[in-house]
Amino acid sequence: MTFSACAIVPSYNHYLHIDKVVAAIRGQSVPVIIIDDGSVEPAKSHLASLHNPENGVTVRRFETNAGKGSAVIEGFRLALNAGHTHAVQIDADGQHDLNSLPGLLDWSKSEPDALISGLPVYDETIPISRKLARWLTHLWVWVETLSTHIPDSMCGYRVYPLGPAMKIVEKQTVGHYMDFDTEIMVRMCWQGTPIRMLPVEVTYPDDNTSNFRLVADNWRITKMHTRLVLGMLRRFPTVWKNRPAPPESSKHWARINERGAAWGLKIVFALYTLLGSRLSWYAIQPILVYFFLTGSVQRQASSQYWQRIYKQKNISGSPTRWQLWLHYRSFGKMALDKISAWLGDIKIKDLAIDNMEELDRRASSETGIVVFTSHLGNVEVCRALAEKRGANKITVFAHTKHAMRFNNLLAAYNPASAVDVMEVEDIGPGTLIELRERLDRGDWIVIAGDRIPVTGNKRTISVDFLGSPALFSQGPVIIASLLKSPVYIMNCVRDGEKFRIYFDKLTDQIILPRQNRDVAAGKYIIEYVKALEEKCLQYPDQWYNFFDFWLESNGKK
Repeated sequence: MTFSACAIVPSYNHYLHIDKVVAAIRGQSVPVIIIDDGSVEPAKSHLASLHNPENGVTVRRFETNAGKGSAVIEGFRLALNAGHTHAVQIDADGQHDLNSLPGLLDWSKSEPDALISGLPVYDETIPISRKLARWLTHLWVWVETLSTHIPDSMCGYRVYPLGPAMKIVEKQTVGHYMDFDTEIMVRMCWQGTPIRMLPVEVTYPDDNTSNFRLVADNWRITKMHTRLVLGMLRRFPTVWKNRPAPPESSKHWARINERGAAWGLKIVFALYTLLGSRLSWYAIQPILVYFFLTGSVQRQASSQYWQRIYKQKNISGSPTRWQLWLHYRSFGKMALDKISAWLGDIKIKDLAIDNMEELDRRASSETGIVVFTSHLGNVEVCRALAEKRGANKITVFAHTKHAMRFNNLLAAYNPASAVDVMEVEDIGPGTLIELRERLDRGDWIVIAGDRIPVTGNKRTISVDFLGSPALFSQGPVIIASLLKSPVYIMNCVRDGEKFRIYFDKLTDQIILPRQNRDVAAGKYIIEYVKALEEKCLQYPDQWYNFFDFWLESNGKK
């Protein structure tokens, strides 16, 4: 059956942000079903005014409040009657990052049998009491699913396959209020529906009002967990068989959970500030051990990488667990070096620069360049060049908001080292004009070329890398061609007690003719990949793409 999605937006007195929610959904050409769950004025009239079936917006009203679960289930029925195969559930209160909607839909299209759910990434606006309450539910869900691999079951931002979802609501007991989101996810997991989690930002607007009824909903949630625990015991063999795989098993790098990166980084910062570089290296070993032991997917990716390195170097045998641990230790050392760079503790004297004359020429030029880098080594160390040229001349493209938060956290410790960060997938005419202006005043535009777009395998090319085909994005090459700027490849690796910077020109200008554009782009990408492969073989322990880099091109995504 052809994939066909609509969106279900349940609302009980939430109307202040629903217009932008509906606009974002319709921007994806997805029809919207709003369920007014007994709202009173002024929400009642505002929701009713949105009814416009000819423009893809249908409003169905309950005269009395029946609960969020009832509203979503009614939306399921309306969606099925309209011929849809999938339904996007999204709250009306504006908490969820609407920019994540294309990613949720794309993933659902690629795995139509799976429940694709948002994995909330909260900012500082989340109330502490709510955070603690969510953790209690997480613990119970891990008991009920016999697995710790549903990290959050309460997010009301997800894509349901309607067939499996309706099978649950028509034949089993599912809560109709605030207990709905968790219960239907657990029961779908029991019946073997794959659960996939995509990180999404969640914020609590200042004008947000909660519909959570402290006594009634806590009692419903308590009864729900009691039902689920007893149900798990009755279905133990089936639940064990269908227990979910780790969320990190998702194929795309952007879907790998950060696994506590924020708190880990804060701890490392505190240790570095308190103890200095040398002593903090020993102090962070327990943190590295924790991430090593709990990061099964990252260990597997590291192993696959080292297998390719061994093969390229004609080394017999397979990488040992000790080799993988050394890879993690190298990553930890890189994290400390990153902090040293941000705090200004790495100086020009600590750098060994290949092609110094060319780097100095470009640094002193009145016009900027585009720099292709990668996740080999630690390009952050190049901030030490600020002694010669100033950090305000660097614009870094980040692939997700996670990277932006990471840079913001670093900048909080040393605002003078902050650089501009842009999301690489958010490129339009206005952004290109701004980048061109930055180049004209001497900025360097830095882009990592070894990650495919967050939204999927669009504009990618398969290139042989360490003996196997891997997907590389055409995006950096296309952007550089539009900017009509010289392009360089730069990597910074730890070489003994020094940091060695490799700085090589790729081309004076990338030119992509209208005919055979992909072929022309591929030639530049192949040159970039050759340079990356050479450095990986020279410094193998400093490659930090801890996901299955080659899986994307093998038809398994």
